[in-house]
Amino acid sequence: MLIAILTLLFGLLLLYLGAEYLVKGSSSFALSFGIRPLVIGMTIVALATSMPEMMVSLAAVIKKSSDLAAGNVIGSNIANIGLILGTTALLAPMTVARSTLIREIPIMLFASGVVFLMALDGELGRFDGLLLVLGLILFLGYCFVSSRKKKSVEMMISQDKIDHSHRRRDLLLILGGIVGLGIGAELMVRSAVFIARDLGVSDLVVGVTVVALGTSLPELAASTVSAWKGEADLSVGNVIGSNIFNLFFVLGCCALVAPIRIDLGILHHELPLMLVFSVALWLLVMRRLRLGRTEGVLLLLAYVVFISFYFI
Repeated sequence: MLIAILTLLFGLLLLYLGAEYLVKGSSSFALSFGIRPLVIGMTIVALATSMPEMMVSLAAVIKKSSDLAAGNVIGSNIANIGLILGTTALLAPMTVARSTLIREIPIMLFASGVVFLMALDGELGRFDGLLLVLGLILFLGYCFVSSRKKKSVEMMISQDKIDHSHRRRDLLLILGGIVGLGIGAELMVRSAVFIARDLGVSDLVVGVTVVALGTSLPELAASTVSAWKGEADLSVGNVIGSNIFNLFFVLGCCALVAPIRIDLGILHHELPLMLVFSVALWLLVMRRLRLGRTEGVLLLLAYVVFISFYFI
C-alpha cells in the first residue's frame, strides 16, 4: 500500500511538471504568432491543461476502468469551476467579458448537456465519441473565426515586437511535457486502481476525488498565475476551454478507443452536479460580469460540500 501511495504521489508530480512545461511552452509558442490571450486560454492552454485528464482517462479505458475514466473527466470539470475559479476569484477578482457570458459559457453548457443526453442509455459508444470529436472540431473552428474577427490593431502592430527566438525551446518544452504527462498518468492510474480495490473503494469515487483533483492541478496553476498577472481572459478562458476539451476531446477520443460504461451513480449524481456547477457559473457571471471574492467563496464552498459527500 505504501509503495502504491508513493507511486501515486510521484505520478501526480510528473503530471504537474509535465503540464507546467506544456502550458509554458504552448503559451509562449502561440504568443510568438500573435494569438490573443482569450483564444490561447480556450485552445492552446486548455488543450495543454486537459492532457492529464486525457492521459489518465485513456489509460483507464484501456485498463477497462470506465468509472475511473468518466469520474475523472466529470470530477475535473466540477473542480475547474468550484475549486479553480473559486480560488482564482478569491485571490484576484476578475472582470468577465460580455462575449464570454453570451457565447463561451453557453458552449460549455451545451457540451455538458450533450454528454448528459448521450449518457442516458448507460454508455458512451464509438458513434457518441465521433459526434463529440466533431463538436471539438466545430469549437476550434469557432475559436479560429472569432480570433480572426477580433484581432486588434494593437496586436497587429505588436507583431514586430514579438520574440520569435524561443520557438525551438518552446517545442522542446511541449514534447517534454507530453512525455511527463504520459508517464505520470500511467503511474497514477495503476496506483489509484490498486489503492481503490485494496480499500474496497469504487473506481468512481477515486476518479471523482483524488484523480480529478490531481489532473486539475495544471488548470489551477495556469488560472491563478494568469489572474495574478491581470490576464483574466486567459484565466477564465482556460477553465471554460478546458471543460469543453474534457467533454469533447477527452471523452470523445476515449469513447472511440473503447465504449465507456456510464454507471447509474454518475447518471443520477455526478453528471447533474456538473450541469449545476456550469449553470451556477453562468448565473454568477451574469450578475455583474465579474467574478469577485463573494462569488469565489460561493464556488469554493459548493465544491467543499461536493467533495465532503464522498468522505462522509
